[in-house]
Amino acid sequence: MDCRCVLNVGAGLAECPCWWAEKQVLLWVDIEASRIGLFDPQTGRNNFLHLPAHVGAVVPTSAGDLLLATATGFLRLDPSTEAVTLLSDPEADRPGNRFNDGKCDPWGRFWAGTMAYDFEPQAGALWRVNADFSCVRQWQGLTISNGLAWSQDRRTLYLIDSPTLNVLAFPLTNAGEIAGEPSICVQIPEAWDAVPDGMCIDAEGMLWIALFGGGCVTRWDPISGQRLERLALPCRQVTSCCFGGPNLDQLFMTTARREMDAAAIKAEPLAGGLFQADVGVKGLPADCFQVAS
Repeated sequence: MDCRCVLNVGAGLAECPCWWAEKQVLLWVDIEASRIGLFDPQTGRNNFLHLPAHVGAVVPTSAGDLLLATATGFLRLDPSTEAVTLLSDPEADRPGNRFNDGKCDPWGRFWAGTMAYDFEPQAGALWRVNADFSCVRQWQGLTISNGLAWSQDRRTLYLIDSPTLNVLAFPLTNAGEIAGEPSICVQIPEAWDAVPDGMCIDAEGMLWIALFGGGCVTRWDPISGQRLERLALPCRQVTSCCFGGPNLDQLFMTTARREMDAAAIKAEPLAGGLFQADVGVKGLPADCFQVAS
């Protein structure tokens, strides 16, 4: 599996790619630059939308606009005017926290987790925005809330808490509510000197996990916990991945160049770019946020 850099943008902390099928573009965020990218793989063009706060995640809505998880809470963004509306800030009492990764579930609700800027252990939580824009905490005690994915049968939520090196599997009710304590389904070996970051799931139910510091994306069987494949990238800080393209058969990957000095960037000139690969398997359509009518 060969990957290629399709946008050498040099982002500081590119994250949370999401395929916007309606527009046939890849949404992604550059967290600390407070901007969202809209990348068209057909033309190679990328447009930025600038925001008033660090942004951890972006998803499209059924109304045609965007929902964001940021350092100042959940925002709605009109991409045509760049007008921003604050919906809620559930952690206003924790100014040292920001939202990190987020994704919509098969029921059309937006889940996003928080983390402390200083990486304080267990300072983060997992939140969910419902169709009426109400916000409810789903889990707490997370350190760096990261990759999210749902199984095709809608019975399991997968979640990464990066420093633990674990992928958690939460049992779900038929309505998509967390039904009990999670189990560990995947463990990243400590000897790899890398942490699991963003994640997506393919049409065969396998998890694709970006390894920050590991220079790769890895494919895992969440039932057996076994690693199946490894896709190497030419930069160590691999942050996340998602499936996209007209046939959902392309894997898009984000990378970073956070805290890299000039020598490190010279050694990894494509760090902070967007990558694309044909991995021989299809993904699942990204769920969008379903706005209550």
